[in-house]
Amino acid sequence: MKISVLGAGTWGMALARLLCLNQHEVTVYSAIPSEIDELASTRLHKNLPGMIIPDEIIFTKDLKEACIDKEIVVFAVPSIFVRSTANKAKEFLNNKQVIVDVAKGIEADTLLTMSEVIKSELGEDFNVVAFSGPTHAEEVAKDLPTTIVSACKNEEAAKLVQDAFMNSNMRVYTNDDVLGVELCGALKNIIALASGVSTGLGFGDNSKAAIITRGIAEMKRLGLLMGAKNETFSGLAGIGDLIVTCTSIHSRNNRCGMLLGQGVSAEEAKKQVGMVVEGINALPAAMKLKEKYDVDMPIIETVNKIVFEGADPKTEVIKLMNRDKKNEID
Repeated sequence: MKISVLGAGTWGMALARLLCLNQHEVTVYSAIPSEIDELASTRLHKNLPGMIIPDEIIFTKDLKEACIDKEIVVFAVPSIFVRSTANKAKEFLNNKQVIVDVAKGIEADTLLTMSEVIKSELGEDFNVVAFSGPTHAEEVAKDLPTTIVSACKNEEAAKLVQDAFMNSNMRVYTNDDVLGVELCGALKNIIALASGVSTGLGFGDNSKAAIITRGIAEMKRLGLLMGAKNETFSGLAGIGDLIVTCTSIHSRNNRCGMLLGQGVSAEEAKKQVGMVVEGINALPAAMKLKEKYDVDMPIIETVNKIVFEGADPKTEVIKLMNRDKKNEID
């Protein structure tokens, strides 16, 4: 197939390489001209050491060239740029193409998921697949065994994407619970910030396990109220992605949380991480959803206080531990 990837970050390039190795004709676009020049000339990505970019991958600075005559168009830009990218690309796209979104987030102003944001720009008749799971780009770039979910209400579109990406190193499952998959993708990044804070404070494995377990409970509590399926939260996009994001050295959110736990400000922590920290971007929408659905989300609320109110992490952990007694099962 002819496939384009909009965005040349670590995830976009790892996927572009995978698709190229799957014998597809791959074009990569970036809105940053210098990024395209560097990648095209060096065939290396500075944040994916050791990964050689195949010569067959075409690089372009022309959005029209990236969109026209492609069967699949992958949106691999940070969540805050998904709407603007869709808006710029819409004149070159048609509803016979399948759009794949790999950004994980919820738009703060509208509370729309990324696939909903794309549809609001392109049209409701477009098939948009949410592609999400426990998938660090650093490991996909090394061909390490990985699993992911292709989520779309249109089964044919979900299976097309499954076929395009799947190989002996990447196992792709389909799922029709797009909302659940996207909620998990956005909220798990916030829980990973909490996990990092715990590590930064010097806490151990018990604390991390508690954050992961109670974190998925918060994600599910909100998701079920919004209409997501229970099974999604125990699947790859749910607990699977949560585990890897809360525990991996590759996780930007985990690293950012560690810095927060060590007393570094949110702004300085983002600078030190050096790449987009989607958990921080997702917090405003998560807090609005918490209020809208009147749902108890103490871990996410605590992270919000640390990030946006400058609250002391250790004091906030003590407050979390000393909340009123309750039953584990809602």
